[in-house]
Amino acid sequence: MAERFDLIVFDWDGTLMDSAGAIVRAIVASCRDLGLPEPSEERARYVIGLGLGDALRHAVPELAESDYPRMIERYRHHYLASDHELTLFPGVVDLLAWLSEQGRMLGVATGKSRLGLNRALGHAGLVARFHSTRCADECFSKPHPAMLEEIMDELGVEPDRTLMVGDTTHDLLMAKNAGVAALAVSFGAHPARALRAEAPLACVDTPAELGRWLRQNV
Repeated sequence: MAERFDLIVFDWDGTLMDSAGAIVRAIVASCRDLGLPEPSEERARYVIGLGLGDALRHAVPELAESDYPRMIERYRHHYLASDHELTLFPGVVDLLAWLSEQGRMLGVATGKSRLGLNRALGHAGLVARFHSTRCADECFSKPHPAMLEEIMDELGVEPDRTLMVGDTTHDLLMAKNAGVAALAVSFGAHPARALRAEAPLACVDTPAELGRWLRQNV
C-alpha cells in the first residue's frame, strides 16, 4: 500500500495516556475545595483537551474569573498528586517505535501546558520520540487550527500528508479547521457517538484497534 501520511500528530490525554479519569477527578475535587457545584462527569470530560481557561469557563460556569488562579492551583494540586501513577495505554510505546521505524514524523498537540506536557513526556520516557509538540499555553486553544498549522510548518509537511489522532471532538474539529484528516479513539474522554458525528476517517474503540488501524492505513 502506498504511504498515505508523513506526519502523525497525537493528542496526549485520553489518546496516548490513560489520564482522562484523573483529570475529571481533579476538576471535581477542585470545585469541592472552592465550595462550587460539582460538574457532572460528562461535563468534566467534555472540556478535556481545551486550554485551561476555556475548560474552566465550560466546566465551572459559576466560577468568577477572579477566582481562576485559586481553581487552577487546586486543580494542579489534585492532578499532580497522582500524575506519576498514570500510564500510557497498552501498546503505545511499541506503536510509536514502529511508526518511527517506518519513517513517519510524530507530533503532539495537547491542551496541556508546556510544563505539564514536558513532565508527562519525562515520566513516560518519550521526550525524544516526537519531532514537534504544541501546547495550549503556546497556541490558540482547540479547535483552532494553530497547533496543527505550526507543527506542519515546522516540519514542512502539507495538510494532505498529515493525520490527527484524538479522543475528543475538539481534536477532530481542529483537524477539520486545519484541512487535516482525523482518526478518532473512543477509549478516552468523548463518547463514540459524538466522535463519529464529526466524520473522522474511522473511530476505533480500543488501543489495540488503534495500533491495527495505523499499521494498516498509514
